[in-house]
Amino acid sequence: MTMKEKSRIMDKNGMLRTLTRMAHEILEKNKGTQDLVIIGVRTRGAYLAMRLAAVIEQIDGHKPPVGILDITLYRDDLSSIAQQPVVHKTEIDFDIKDKKVILVDDVLYTGRTIRAALDEIIDFGRPLFIQLAVLIDRGHRELPIRADYVGKNIPTSMKETVEVRLEETESKDEVVVLESYQ
Repeated sequence: MTMKEKSRIMDKNGMLRTLTRMAHEILEKNKGTQDLVIIGVRTRGAYLAMRLAAVIEQIDGHKPPVGILDITLYRDDLSSIAQQPVVHKTEIDFDIKDKKVILVDDVLYTGRTIRAALDEIIDFGRPLFIQLAVLIDRGHRELPIRADYVGKNIPTSMKETVEVRLEETESKDEVVVLESYQ
């Protein structure tokens, strides 16, 4: 199956505007940065979490701690993704007990990645609450999970894929929709 680019949803400036809006929403809903921590799902969610924390610092003057979550061992499809899956380190060097956790990922789809991330976060302690921030929500949920902060909702078909490309991983900031064809 081959994928071709169907449309570009967001460019570098659009991504910055979106993250800035999301940062304002997070600060407003949580009344500032007191007890706020940000945890990104590796890989792109982690980079977005770092960017979100930097924007929050520009707005509020205080940068919340940022952690990185590797959910590989918490996935419910571990045996089907690879014979020997690559496991990276989870990097949360702060206490999450009684903290306001903002979990960040790039694309919300079925909800299974977020379920795995929630399981892992709870293994680190009991936060006050966990809120979900995603750059893109493309629908097609299989689990009852919704984001508290959404950069952009993009209705998609099952033949389409949403790809978030970041400077840190693909040397370019953009969000595109790819469509499969024979």
